[in-house]
Amino acid sequence: MPIHNLIRFDWAMKRLLRNKANFVVLEGFLSVLLENKIKIHKILESEGNKECDDDKYNRVDVLAENENKELIIIEVQNTRELYYFQRMLYGVSKAITDYIYEGDQYSEIRKIYSINIVYFDLGQGTDYVYRGITDFKGLHTGDTLRLSVKQRNTFVRENAGDIFPEYFVLRVNEFNDHAVTPLDEWVRFLKSGVIDESTQVQGLQAARERLRVADMTDSERAAYNRHIENLRIQWDVLTTAHGEGWDEGKEEGREEGREEGRKEGKAEGLAEGLAEGRTEGRTEGRTEGIIITARNMIAKGIALDIISQCTGLTINEIERLK
Repeated sequence: MPIHNLIRFDWAMKRLLRNKANFVVLEGFLSVLLENKIKIHKILESEGNKECDDDKYNRVDVLAENENKELIIIEVQNTRELYYFQRMLYGVSKAITDYIYEGDQYSEIRKIYSINIVYFDLGQGTDYVYRGITDFKGLHTGDTLRLSVKQRNTFVRENAGDIFPEYFVLRVNEFNDHAVTPLDEWVRFLKSGVIDESTQVQGLQAARERLRVADMTDSERAAYNRHIENLRIQWDVLTTAHGEGWDEGKEEGREEGREEGRKEGKAEGLAEGLAEGRTEGRTEGRTEGIIITARNMIAKGIALDIISQCTGLTINEIERLK
C-alpha cells in the first residue's frame, strides 16, 4: 500500500536531511543513483546551505562531502530556468575553487558529483534520468584515454575522464509513475511523494518513517504549509505572466519551429514570424497581468524580493504599486 502525505523532498533537504541523524535518507538516495555505497561525512557550509526565513522556495541545494572527500552537490529546482545548464557548470566550478587553496597541490582537487532534481522539462529528451560524464576519445583510433598504471593506483579509477565532475539530471515530471527499479521508486517519491509501505529500497524506508507531515510540530507544519502555498502562488504568477492558455511545451515547439523555418527558408518560417509579431503585440496585456498579480501578492503579505523574483518587477516598481 502506498504511503502519501509525506514531506516534499525539497523542504526535507532544507530543514531535515542536513541533520546527521537523517543522513541515512540522502545516503540511500545517492547510493541508488550512483550505484555505489555512499556515506556522507558532513554537510559543508555554502551559500545554498544557509537557512533563513527568506530562503528561495523555488530552489534548494545541499553541498555534502562523502567519506572519500568527494563533493556532492544536490540541487532541487522547482521552476523553469533558461540558463540552468550554465548554473550547473558554475556550481561545480565554484565548488572546485572554494575547496582548494592557494599553494595546494593539484592532487587536492576533488571529484564532484552534481545531482540536479528538476521539476520542469530541462532540455529535450525521452528519458527522465540523464548522466553527463567527460570522455576522452581518440580522433583517429576511437579509443578511450586511460590513466597510467600509477594514476590508476593513486586515484582508484580507470579512465582519464573518471576524475572529472559527473552530472546527473533527474527530470522527475517525465517519469511515468510505473516504478520497476529502485531508482524508479526514488524518482516516484521525488515526483509524487509516494512510497510503498513494503519498500525495501535503500533510504526510502527511512524517508517513510522520518518524513511524515503528521510528525511535524505546529510551527513546523505552518512553515511547511507556507512553503507549499508559495509554490502554488509562483505557478499562478508564471501562468498569469505568460497569459491564459500558455503552454510551456507549445512555446518550446514554436521556438524550435522558428529555428527550423529560418534554416530551411520556407514559407512556414515567415508565417511563424508573423505569429510571433502578433504575440509580441500582446506584451502590453501581459504586463497589465503582471501588475495585477504583483498587487495580489502584496495583499497576501509576500516579501517584496519574492514578488520581484516572480514578476520581474524591481523593488521600486513594486513599492509604487502599494
